[in-house]
Amino acid sequence: MRILVQRVTSASVAVDGKVVGEIQPQHQGLLALVGVTHDDDVTKAQRLAEKLWQLRILDDEKSAADVDAPILVISQFTLYANTAKGRRPTWNAAAPGAVAEPLVTAFADALRALGARVETGVFGADMAVALVNDGPVTVQIEL
Repeated sequence: MRILVQRVTSASVAVDGKVVGEIQPQHQGLLALVGVTHDDDVTKAQRLAEKLWQLRILDDEKSAADVDAPILVISQFTLYANTAKGRRPTWNAAAPGAVAEPLVTAFADALRALGARVETGVFGADMAVALVNDGPVTVQIEL
């Protein structure tokens, strides 16, 4: 699994023009774009959730756990794009939906089990993501 995390002051995800998940503008939070590859499993999803929950990238070197910051989780298979050859990315390293969807759900559920306030996008949907990146701070995490 690969997580691209952005520290945000607000973020939302909409499907068909309807907001399905958001971080309100008055809160600092995290937007987590989650990519899944073929050998990922629930254990890795849980470990990455713990790492994200404790990651000290908020103001004053605080973590989401320290300040109860909300987290918006959005599936993002394009994090596994291979752009080594040509001008068209390949997606061979991204897990198919049947593998990826339950692991993205497991990641969000693991965050909730840790005490996080989690919002999500809709797996496989055409999503419109809006955000205000704070800092800007963008970090990639993997195990």
